[in-house]
Amino acid sequence: MIKKIKASTFEKILFIFLIFLLIFSFSFVFIIKNKCLFVENIDLKKINFNNPNNIVVMNVECGNVIIELLPEISPNSVKRFKYFIKEGSYNGSSFYRVVKDTLVQAGDLEFGNIENINYYKVGSGQSKFGSLNSELSENYQFIEGTVALARGDEFNTEDSEFFIILKNIPLYTGEYTPVGKVIYGLDALKKIKAGNKSEYVLRPDYINYFNLLK
Repeated sequence: MIKKIKASTFEKILFIFLIFLLIFSFSFVFIIKNKCLFVENIDLKKINFNNPNNIVVMNVECGNVIIELLPEISPNSVKRFKYFIKEGSYNGSSFYRVVKDTLVQAGDLEFGNIENINYYKVGSGQSKFGSLNSELSENYQFIEGTVALARGDEFNTEDSEFFIILKNIPLYTGEYTPVGKVIYGLDALKKIKAGNKSEYVLRPDYINYFNLLK
């Protein structure tokens, strides 16, 4: 007859510790791989908007980003921005330029779509409409969540590209054309992939779709 050997108290504690360690390891790996785990899910059906005609919804990997447009500040720029959204021009547009915790930039319709991104030319593409005149405002403050049109070194060179700032940047006031502000979903933008050593991103995240609310 085989005699059973009882585990000592130390062995029982060690076994329980190893079980907890295994569970913790699996949980840690899951959290690391799931970058969207703690991002709030924005349910549009639960939000009442004062002016739904000026609301647009950008869907990215970690959820919806709700933007309120500012036609009273930059009417021509907002009109073009809304046109590109309505036409689906921004769908698949890559966030090719990302400065961690500072800004994300997308909207190159010519060279920046994720399906045929050109890493040598991205950021220099143009739309068929040509440049816009800058619509600047010294009164609008560039606070966290501001959406603005990107431009070249000179004013009056805005086209389709836009950026969203992830922190207050007062120096941008009066320098760039604001077209909107993020009112929900800023955390989803902060999860967008940044470059390791450069603000230009290899295999970037992108916009799944961009829609007008109405």
